[in-house]
Amino acid sequence: MGTYPKRQRVAAYAVILREDRILLSRLAERVTSEELWTLPGGGLDHGEDPREAVVREIHEETGLDAQVGETAHVYSFHQPRTRRDGRGVDAHSLRIVYDGWVPVDAPEPHVVEVDGSTSEAAWVKVADVLDGTVPVVGLVTEALADHRPHRKQRIAAYALVTREDTVLLTRISPQGFHTGAWTLPGGGIDHGEAPRAALEREVLEECGVACAVGELLDVHDLHFGGTAPSGRDEDFHGVHLLFEGAVAADAEPRVVEVGGTTDAVAWVPLADVESGAVEVLDLVRHALEVRASRRPGPG
Repeated sequence: MGTYPKRQRVAAYAVILREDRILLSRLAERVTSEELWTLPGGGLDHGEDPREAVVREIHEETGLDAQVGETAHVYSFHQPRTRRDGRGVDAHSLRIVYDGWVPVDAPEPHVVEVDGSTSEAAWVKVADVLDGTVPVVGLVTEALADHRPHRKQRIAAYALVTREDTVLLTRISPQGFHTGAWTLPGGGIDHGEAPRAALEREVLEECGVACAVGELLDVHDLHFGGTAPSGRDEDFHGVHLLFEGAVAADAEPRVVEVGGTTDAVAWVPLADVESGAVEVLDLVRHALEVRASRRPGPG
C-alpha cells in the first residue's frame, strides 16, 4: 500500500461556559451521519490570526459575538490513514483551544453559516457531556479537563458612612456581581492610585458627595466563582479595604456615574440591615460589626 498524501490542518476553538452549561456545535450530516457535538470553532484561513479566526468561526456557527482570552491549549491529533473529501490521507490536526465567553444577555445560539460543517448550536449541560448522554468529539472532553476559570483578583476600598440610625449604601446594577444587593460605597483601586484617593473618587462617582476618609477599619476578602457580568467563567477574589467615612450633614446622595456598577444610592435604616429586610453583601455586616466591636462598652 502506497504512502498517503499528507494533509495538515490548523484550527481554533473555544470553551465557552455559562454556569453548568457549555456552548457546543453539532456536526452536520455531511460530516457524520451520527449525532456528534464539538466545540465552536474551525479552520484558520491563510494568514489569519488564530484569535480572530475563532471569533469569526463562533459567530458563523452560533450567531454569537464572543471574546477569547490571551492564552490557549494546543492539541495534536494524528490520523495516518483516514479519509478526507472522499480520498485516503495522512491527516494531522492542530487544535488551538481558547477560553471564551459571550455576553450574559446574548440571544439563543443559532447557525449563521449556510452549508457549513455544523447544523445546530446549543447550550448543553456539562454533566450530560461528561456522562456520555450527549455524544461529543474527543476534543470537547480533553478541553474541559484542562479548562480552568479565569482568575481575577480585585483590590477595592469602601467607606462606612453612617448618619444617626442609617448607613449610606449603594445598589449593585446589572453590570456587577450580586445584582440588586446593597453594599458600601466604594470600588476598585486603579493601578498606582492611593487607596484613600480611590475611595474619594468612587464615593463621588457613586453617591455624588465628597467623602472625608478616616481610619482603616479592617481588611475584608471574598472568594467565589461563576459567570461574571461579562459572561466569562471566573474565579473571583475580592480584597476590600474598609475605611471610616464622613460626608456633610446636609449631603443628599445621588448616582453620578452612568453605566457603572451602581444604579441607586440611599440612606438605609440600620434596623433594615440587621433584620434582613434589605439585602446587603457580607461586606456591610462585617464593617458594622468591626466598628461596633471597637466602641467602648458601657461603664
